[in-house]
Amino acid sequence: MSGGQPTGLAGLDDKRSAWVLEAWRYVTRDRLRDLIMGLVDIPSPTGDEGPLAAHIADTLKAAGCHATVQPLDDRQANAWSRLDGDGTGPDLMLYAPIDTLTVGDESEDLPWIGPELRDDMRPQATVYDDLVVGLGASNPKGHAACVMMAAEAITAAGVPLTGDLVAAFGAGGMPTNARPVGTRHNTGQGVGCSYLLEQGVWTDYALIAKPGWTVSWDEVGLAWFEVTVRGTHTYVGSRHRLPYDNAIARAGEVARHLEEWFVEYADRHTDGTVAPQGIVSSVRGGWPRMAAVTPAACTLRVDLRISPDTTPMQAKREFAAALEAIRDKVPGLDVTAEMILAIPGTRTDPGSWVFRSAAAGWEAFEGREHEVIRGNSGATDANILRGRGIPTVRVGMPKVPADEAPFEIDFARGMNTVSVRAMEKLTRHLVRTAVDTVTRSRAELHQLEGEPA
Repeated sequence: MSGGQPTGLAGLDDKRSAWVLEAWRYVTRDRLRDLIMGLVDIPSPTGDEGPLAAHIADTLKAAGCHATVQPLDDRQANAWSRLDGDGTGPDLMLYAPIDTLTVGDESEDLPWIGPELRDDMRPQATVYDDLVVGLGASNPKGHAACVMMAAEAITAAGVPLTGDLVAAFGAGGMPTNARPVGTRHNTGQGVGCSYLLEQGVWTDYALIAKPGWTVSWDEVGLAWFEVTVRGTHTYVGSRHRLPYDNAIARAGEVARHLEEWFVEYADRHTDGTVAPQGIVSSVRGGWPRMAAVTPAACTLRVDLRISPDTTPMQAKREFAAALEAIRDKVPGLDVTAEMILAIPGTRTDPGSWVFRSAAAGWEAFEGREHEVIRGNSGATDANILRGRGIPTVRVGMPKVPADEAPFEIDFARGMNTVSVRAMEKLTRHLVRTAVDTVTRSRAELHQLEGEPA
């Protein structure tokens, strides 16, 4: 309670406060726990989200929402639901991706994820008091469950909407190209979100539910480069007799210099809420079956994050200059690079209604001025939404604190562990932002956006 008013309602008028409170009655931890367990128990690696999309649509239908499955092919699909308004207000999309970063199967994940698949790396939900653990339990599935719960609650409360509320769940939201199965190559990098918009599921504003308890209005994009380091193909028995220039050893030098350059790059491009990073992510070269010879080339894969103020072409030229500087440091180095993927970073005007409403909700829950989290280098489907012209903000849950878990919270467990209590808070925020938006007229929001933030 704050000033006699339940936490999270400050700033709303009496009418909207009543509608939000009524919807909140349907937001329960038991229901959220059921939803997230249902999502975790259905595997949804990138490219194979079809069964989970069907489950989401069926679950929302059972709760009284109009919902549909939108296939991209015979294995990959989105799901979405629309709560109809009377046509006088703006439409809002609550969005979450549904594919997991890793697969949950030894044949694809090992040994790169570690020596074995822990329980949290498998698509099987386990409950530890307030926590639910399993592959993707927090990111993205815990966030998707919150969007589902918000849609269910607003439907059950019978809130009179002026604009449509769309709850959308996108396939292919992870920063990955196709896995070594299937026939389509474009299964990740926001392909589901892009297809959703292409097929007419469009709104005036969007809120994407992804990790981080703050309201973010900008984020990095990314450029991928394939770096080819050339050397001499030769035989171990002739190393001492013939010219020797090992492409793999040379690639190691390039990787070391790039890792140093990434730090300088991030410092130069840190601005707003972003601090774009870079990594060398994989190495390919030589014949594993034939250790007696060196390859004529070794390739490195690089992910370079780019700020909203850096275009892919600017990043390409800056990366080329970095390689030129490395050539100057390493005599005889033969290295080239090709940009093989690019998604621009994007920004929404903080004066936009969706940011103002979401930030006001955050402040109502916290009882203080909105706290901006800076230094971010994560990219999401928000770039797809903003890139198509939809003002979009990102709101999510914080990582489970180490002192609240019976295990160490490393990167994977942070993705795979969710607090039901945190889910309840995020869902209440989503409900408040939705009601605050799709119960107003378009003329009213146009006028409010014209006022100073």
